[in-house]
Amino acid sequence: MPVLNKIYDKMLKISESKGAMSALFIVAFAESSFFPIPPDIMLIPMILAAPSKAWKIASLATFASVLGGYFGYAIGVFFFELIAEPLLTFYGYLEKFQTFENYYHEYGAWIVFGAGLTPFPYKIITIASGAVHLDLVVFTVASVLARGGRFFIVAWLLKRFGAPMKIFIEKNLGWLSVLFLALLIGGFAVLKYL
Repeated sequence: MPVLNKIYDKMLKISESKGAMSALFIVAFAESSFFPIPPDIMLIPMILAAPSKAWKIASLATFASVLGGYFGYAIGVFFFELIAEPLLTFYGYLEKFQTFENYYHEYGAWIVFGAGLTPFPYKIITIASGAVHLDLVVFTVASVLARGGRFFIVAWLLKRFGAPMKIFIEKNLGWLSVLFLALLIGGFAVLKYL
């Protein structure tokens, strides 16, 4: 998609500017409710440029992402038919939303956590969570753990291994996120049945 590539290139340029922290906040906030580009495209070059600020950058991305998640949640609660339905249709998830609704009340925390950690569009889950009125405490805890986990793992890897890790993360972010989620769920399962 040429439009997404242009947005991606623009975000990389912004990540090198003086206003990078403000831009990261805006991108992380917006990505959690409506923007198609993940904040990782700014997070990675910003941490590589200033490894001593890795934790500050990851913290800002986490805070903004969770705050943006509340905005997505509010869209689901108050504007589902007006805003959320067209957004879900645009991203091709309206039919899948109806399937998700059946699972939300039983697996809501895991759904939010999984989407927040992996490359799955988190905005779909934040809007869906509001639309089905997922418990706000459950939503918040799962969002903080997932988004914080994702951004802090990236920050730690970049701080520890530098530029070669950037290439590895960008190339393998999808399966790394899924692997981490599988290990986490497996760990909880082992603890539950031991």
